[in-house]
Amino acid sequence: MQQKYPIGVFDSGYGGLTVLKEFVQDLPEYDFIYLGDNARAPYGNLSYETVYAYTLECVKHLFDMGCRLVILACNTASSKALRSIQQKDLPIINDGKRVLGVIRPTSEKIGEFTTTNQIGIFATTGTVKSESYKLEIEKFYPNIKVYQEACPDWVTLVENNAFNTPEADASIKLHIENLLAQSEEIDTIILGCTHFPLLMPKISQYLPENIRVISQGEIVSNALVDYLNRHIEINSACSKKGTLQFYTTGNTENFDTHAAVFFGKTIQSKFLML
Repeated sequence: MQQKYPIGVFDSGYGGLTVLKEFVQDLPEYDFIYLGDNARAPYGNLSYETVYAYTLECVKHLFDMGCRLVILACNTASSKALRSIQQKDLPIINDGKRVLGVIRPTSEKIGEFTTTNQIGIFATTGTVKSESYKLEIEKFYPNIKVYQEACPDWVTLVENNAFNTPEADASIKLHIENLLAQSEEIDTIILGCTHFPLLMPKISQYLPENIRVISQGEIVSNALVDYLNRHIEINSACSKKGTLQFYTTGNTENFDTHAAVFFGKTIQSKFLML
């Protein structure tokens, strides 16, 4: 009988839970293991070398837990570490394991949302500096212009549950103004950090009504479903008992409290020592 394996989902902290939530909705029968590297979060301002090293270490832990497919549900990890892991590390491991990210699926679909061919990105400093979205979108839609705005304080606002504070309002208004000042033709904005969907009500409050905001969770989940349908050998190796396991490198009590906000349900995590 063929051995079955859970799907791993990695994030530097809590944000990837917004993606996992969509996975569970679309693939409720599949088994998932979530790992948040909360002890070393946030990744947004860390160097490429550090993000790569941290991400690879956590991916290897998920492999050791039995996962053969791991999703980097983190834009910073996807932009700074994914390609190196795919090109340098997986060929050495060489036993059919796969690692996927969140930037490519979003880039593949963005052309379906814009009519002006001018889009904006809200993301962490690391993701913006990597220019990963610009590079990926250009591959699929060379006629689309991409404008970016780094929002380094938004992750802190979300993790401190400070959505409804004067500081949140001021920051969101400022970053929206900065982005839209780059072009009056922007009609679509990608939330290029998995924390940012929790700020959607505030972002929508200060954006012009004609601008559409894209949250990644649904797009990435649809891409995973499509990927599994196209890769029968991987799909058939996935275990399907509908189980969820949560691990954090940080404090489990803090993780569980915050995770309930991101995931929408109460969870109980386990501590992972790195």
